Amino acid sequence: MRGVPGARLRAAYAASGRRALRVTLVAAAGFYLFLYGLDRPVAATYALFGVVALGGLSRIPGTGEQRASVLLRLLPVCWVLVIAGTYLSVRTWSAVLGMLVVGFTLAFAAVGGPRPAGAAPGLQLLYILPSFPPYEPGSLGERLVGTTSGVVLFVAAEALLFREPRPLSYRERAARAALIAEECAAKLAVPPGALTDTDIRAALEASQALRPLNVPEAERPAGPGVHDRALTHTGLATRTLLSRLAQLRLVPGEDTAPDETALLRAVAGLAAATATCLRTGTPPAAQQEDLLTARAHLSAASAGPPPTAERARLGGTAPGFPPAVLRRHAALLEVADAALAMGAAADLAVRGRHAAVALPAGRFWYATSRAPVLWWHRLCGHAGRRSVFFQNAVRMALALTAVRLVAGVDTLPHGFWAMLATLTLTRTTLGETWSTIRLALAGTLAGALVSAGTLILVGSDTTVYAVLLPVWMLFGFTVGPVKGMGWAQGLFTVLVALVFAQLAQPTWRLAEVRVLDVLVGSAIGVVFGVLAWPRGAHDELRQAAADLLRRAAEIVVATSASMAAGATAAMRPGMSGHRSLQRAVILAESAYAQLQSEPQPLGAWGHRPRRPVVDWQATLIAGHHTLWGSARLLEPPLTELSPAAAESACRLGDRVAGRMLLVSAALDPGDDTPPAALPLIDPAFAGFADEPPGAPRAYYAIVAWLDALMTDLTRIAHGDHTPEATSVLPERSR
Repeated sequence: MRGVPGARLRAAYAASGRRALRVTLVAAAGFYLFLYGLDRPVAATYALFGVVALGGLSRIPGTGEQRASVLLRLLPVCWVLVIAGTYLSVRTWSAVLGMLVVGFTLAFAAVGGPRPAGAAPGLQLLYILPSFPPYEPGSLGERLVGTTSGVVLFVAAEALLFREPRPLSYRERAARAALIAEECAAKLAVPPGALTDTDIRAALEASQALRPLNVPEAERPAGPGVHDRALTHTGLATRTLLSRLAQLRLVPGEDTAPDETALLRAVAGLAAATATCLRTGTPPAAQQEDLLTARAHLSAASAGPPPTAERARLGGTAPGFPPAVLRRHAALLEVADAALAMGAAADLAVRGRHAAVALPAGRFWYATSRAPVLWWHRLCGHAGRRSVFFQNAVRMALALTAVRLVAGVDTLPHGFWAMLATLTLTRTTLGETWSTIRLALAGTLAGALVSAGTLILVGSDTTVYAVLLPVWMLFGFTVGPVKGMGWAQGLFTVLVALVFAQLAQPTWRLAEVRVLDVLVGSAIGVVFGVLAWPRGAHDELRQAAADLLRRAAEIVVATSASMAAGATAAMRPGMSGHRSLQRAVILAESAYAQLQSEPQPLGAWGHRPRRPVVDWQATLIAGHHTLWGSARLLEPPLTELSPAAAESACRLGDRVAGRMLLVSAALDPGDDTPPAALPLIDPAFAGFADEPPGAPRAYYAIVAWLDALMTDLTRIAHGDHTPEATSVLPERSR
């Protein structure tokens, strides 16, 4: 723990100690009650290991009350797993097949969010424990009574003991960000129509607070249901609104026109109403209508000639607005679009399928779907080898199945310890798995030596073991999670020796069996770490991000061409290209989320190579910007562009799409990919400043969209020094 600040270390021990005390009190109480009070060793075993599984092995995020709620809903799942393990243990082949199905299902359930992912390891153990001989269906009642007693007591302990303050919810974070957006829009609506550095910094901080990495796991809206999807949409729309307000630049020295002022005031009103909706549930329907009206007025005014007074103020005699004003109108309409999405998503997040706000077409496809349909959509979206959730589930299921087969064929004593080793030591990358196993083996060996010495010295005096067990359990579950895997495995080795010394005749060979089981489980974990996607999310994220940019390039070209052709060749949003990009964004987001928990892969001689830095968050935002911008621009009716404006729009679209393909090839180069002849960061391109004669506002809208995408591409290639920027760009792309 060298280099860790003392305050942080004390906080880690305090949190670990509270959790250890809950586990110890419940596990020891259930174990002693059934073993010594009722003479039911089977029920005692399941009461203890049920608590150890869900309290020690599982890592369900949230406060005690949140974890208790999750555990209570999981109790029927625990019953099913114990029953399945009991009956499938009749034959080795049935237990092996059951392990394959259960192992994959529980690991793949991580697509449902951090809570199912955190509970999965403990649930796996509840199948593993009864799946080993002896085959005793007659003891199923005791097994269920022990499991139920342990889980129910642990739920009570989580809910009542050492209550923790709940962190700021995601809804409250979004509400505070919406209030910051209200302040920014209100300031832009009055002279001088500019934000101060303090305002821009506040907008950036509010936006950063909504990023998943800055939100506690239990508060992240990661589930497949309507409320979680809409809350995620709310955060994304709010971040987009804050970004566009911070980048909005009005013409220096000019007052905004009445339509522009009305739109900004309507944006401020909707932002305030969105915050109220997120806090109290009051729908922002009236403010949504106000902004829709203001948006329609500005859009109509921008498409036609300016009024006489406005033309005189602008100092021109041309029939239309000058290009600078049209650019400003396009930027303001982008702001309005983000605000409308934010208000609609917030109402949907709070009220679900009973939302009162009219939803924009195409963006909230999930709004009327029921939970089973959305779960099925989430599962289908990740049912493929490109999903890191699928990869993790396959790796874990195959490893556990192999251990169960070896334990059954070779009659490995206490074989479930080998499976427990595989379950706790297998990681998503080979390097991390090997590093973890080395520490675990060293800790297990040390724990085995302590266990053997204790068993030899104490002998068959179960009173000593009964006294030592709760003390050692409290110490182990407090120190192990803080000190690391080596300590955790060593302390747990002594713990299981103290438990089984009370269930059967103790012998020092129990420590020897423990070492053998951990060695077998670790070896199988390494084998499947080599065979099944050994680099984890590092390679997958590069491939997913490259695929995302390729899909985005297709949509950019098609959208630009449709805008240039007008109503004669309109491309309907939501067609296959958009669906393909949506799926690419989903896969890239899941790979990015897993990447945060993985260390950078080791290079030669064990050091971490320094590679070009990539801003993966910018890649994901580019995908969202492509989808949203394309859907908005293609809303009918489409405006006819002049030949010069149409040619310029197509040229700009091709240029941005070409850059996307260039960055895509740099992220995931093929064996024969030629080196880039152009710099990844596009030089200043004069085309974005073109002002074709007679170009309507629609032209400047597509220019604003393409310019924003080019900014995203620049961030991807530049990288930055934020936590999400990781050095995983291939060496060939330097």
